Amino acid sequence: MMIKTASLTDTILAVVQNKGTEKPFSGEYNDFEEVGTYLCRQCGLALFRSSAKFHSGCGWPSFDEEVLNHVKREPDADGRRVEILCARCNAHLGHVFSGEGFTSRDLRHCVNSLSLDFVADLSVNDTEEAIFAAGCFWGVEYYFKQLSGVLKTEVGYCGGHTAHPDYHAVCQGDTGHYEAIRVLYDPQKINYEQLSKYFFEIHDPTQTNGQGPDLGQQYLSVIFYYDEQQKQTAIKLIEILTKKNYSIATKLLPVSPFWRAEEYHQDYYEKTGKQPYCHHYEKKFMDE
Repeated sequence: MMIKTASLTDTILAVVQNKGTEKPFSGEYNDFEEVGTYLCRQCGLALFRSSAKFHSGCGWPSFDEEVLNHVKREPDADGRRVEILCARCNAHLGHVFSGEGFTSRDLRHCVNSLSLDFVADLSVNDTEEAIFAAGCFWGVEYYFKQLSGVLKTEVGYCGGHTAHPDYHAVCQGDTGHYEAIRVLYDPQKINYEQLSKYFFEIHDPTQTNGQGPDLGQQYLSVIFYYDEQQKQTAIKLIEILTKKNYSIATKLLPVSPFWRAEEYHQDYYEKTGKQPYCHHYEKKFMDE
């Protein structure tokens, strides 16, 4: 089981760990109609399918059915409601209500958007996550979105020392953040080592002052590891590349809060129809 608490922002932690509630009608998934699966934001377990989602008008995402055995119920501390939590990691999701007559199942799982991730896949049951930095996140995302087994990408800022950074502050070099990407993937289709190999092959991990023409600390090469297994995988791959005479500059850092970048930066090349200017694919691993 992957626990992603270290990468969650204070806003998300206030809900999933401290049992807070986001403001009604403010959540990303309240008015959201795409087909796929809603995951636990803290551990990546599949919780709800889009086919179970309906509009209740309450201001939070509503579902009338959960993925079997993936959501558990407990009496709420208020003594009146029934709390729902991720059955695996105990992340707070929201509350469940019955007898309201919204659907034939007569159940309403009222869920905070901040407790959820969404992937456009109807069959996935579990996911894992990797966070990388490899220069301008536009190009990094462009390549990772092409990789089979990747379910979702999100660009943002990681590794810094200030909360709620924005693009301008990061570019000024005042926050210590790197331009990074969060990659959700299906471990039944691709593993962390394969993802990490691809990471090394879509950028120049030997460059010490940025990536391509983009210079600055925010463009450096970094692998943010969630656990010792991810760290050891990265060390192994760096050793392989070093034996191939690559002078690897990639840093290995423990995961820290990942701050989602402004909407303008998400899926940038898909929106603009342009091509990456400082990333290209170069095969570096053979049968290792």
